[in-house]
Amino acid sequence: QQPQTYRQVCLGRGAWIGAGAIIMADVGPGAIVGAGAVVNKAIPANCVAVGVPARVVKSVVSNE
Repeated sequence: QQPQTYRQVCLGRGAWIGAGAIIMADVGPGAIVGAGAVVNKAIPANCVAVGVPARVVKSVVSNE
């Protein structure tokens, strides 16, 4: 009986999502989300995010 809201999220090009992760916010291009993480806030491009809730722990340097 509680109201639900649905929102489209965007996964950036080249983002990696670990097994069992729950994605409820945007994930930037080249970002990595760890297995089992719960993403409830946007993850910036080229960052590694892990945990519940997901937190950015590292920035990744692109090899392009």
